[in-house]
Amino acid sequence: ASLQRQIDDVEEVGRSVTPLMLKMIDSLAQFVEVDIPFLSEQRRARVDGLRILMRRSDVADAERYRRILEAYQVESDFGRTIEAYAGTLNRNGVDVPVDYLRVGRIGLIYQTRDLEEVGAWNHELKGFEPLDSSYFNWVSEGLRVAKKQSAPKLIRIPLAQPEQGGQS
Repeated sequence: ASLQRQIDDVEEVGRSVTPLMLKMIDSLAQFVEVDIPFLSEQRRARVDGLRILMRRSDVADAERYRRILEAYQVESDFGRTIEAYAGTLNRNGVDVPVDYLRVGRIGLIYQTRDLEEVGAWNHELKGFEPLDSSYFNWVSEGLRVAKKQSAPKLIRIPLAQPEQGGQS
């Protein structure tokens, strides 16, 4: 009788964990949508993969939970790393080849391949805006550092101004 109660308790815990895991996946999806738009397709595909995993009956709850935590770890790591990757930027209906520089979650910057323009993601405008020419060398240096073609060093990147709180 004791063994049967324990088995029933395990099944009950399994049923209560599933809604938690689904909520974690929804939270992760929402975070990806409101975050700066880097590697968007890859990040959305990771979330979609988790949703598919949750529908599979041949995967244990422990494995589902491990994979969800792994996805959270990947997202967490993005906040502590610098990365460069190739992509395109839509300018007036034309896809322009660019190199992106992601600095943690505080900066997403692009440089066109022809080196004619640099710009940064503006979270308030929900879009990229061109930067002045004083950033050209800094962005180029940041891309070299991210590609491990140059030693790590301080770089200058545009950052949004912090919001001013009311005085108490």
